[in-house]
Amino acid sequence: MAAAKEKQLEEHLLQLLRQHPQGMTDDALETALPAVPLADRVHAVNNLLAASRLQLLKTSNGKIVYKEVAAEEAAKFKGLSTEELLIYQCVKTAGNTGVWTKDMRIRTNLAQPQITKILKVLEGRKLVKAVKNVNNPSRKVYMLSELEPSRELTGGAWYTENQFDSEFINVLREACFSYISRQGDVSLSAIAAFIRAKGFSKVELRTEDIHTIVMTLVYDGRVDEVEPEGEDDNDDHYRPAVLPVPDSTPLTDVPCGVCPVAGECHDGGVISPKTCVYYDKWLEF
Repeated sequence: MAAAKEKQLEEHLLQLLRQHPQGMTDDALETALPAVPLADRVHAVNNLLAASRLQLLKTSNGKIVYKEVAAEEAAKFKGLSTEELLIYQCVKTAGNTGVWTKDMRIRTNLAQPQITKILKVLEGRKLVKAVKNVNNPSRKVYMLSELEPSRELTGGAWYTENQFDSEFINVLREACFSYISRQGDVSLSAIAAFIRAKGFSKVELRTEDIHTIVMTLVYDGRVDEVEPEGEDDNDDHYRPAVLPVPDSTPLTDVPCGVCPVAGECHDGGVISPKTCVYYDKWLEF
């Protein structure tokens, strides 16, 4: 086929695929181009694949479909093999939840060593990245480099580098409590706006996140949840606790509850209530 006709057929194929953004199978292309010989169609498809203007996707029923790749997007994939593009599409389809290499093997039918090698190539080009799952740190998943991992993967605002950040949570708790104490009666929306304005977190804190923090103060007896005064106010409201729960009381500090040898303590024994120095100290209250 002459070069001009090759280019014309390739452009015709791209136009067809633009009309079918969900992709077209080889059978669909054959139906749409009945006058084009099989050899010419295959040649045109191969040329577009080599130029990264086409991407291959595998449907749920196992069929391969072709989808167009925009010219500016294709520049990023120049020189990648068909298998490398297939892995890229597998990763792209997973979105910000990522995909495990075992799932890639199932979806692409490629061998595990080949997938590992391809991922190194894609990571080297900064097309994909590996992300650790906070619930399973030993298992890495892959997603596109430009995506922000989902909260299910990272643990959200409460995790820093896959570690539960108790210090950060305590800072937020004290900031919320201080603000509620100063305001007297304040809505959840106002608390959330205050926390965001202070810039305590590098990640976005949702109102639900702030609600979680404030409720820990409620459960600790430091803050009371109250009904809003206005009929049209549907926001949650909080104020400093009217009867704060003390950190400890004599009744909660009974030494027997935390004594490591309580099982050996009995009247007349080497360890007994009569000779227990901790018991005497506790009774001084």
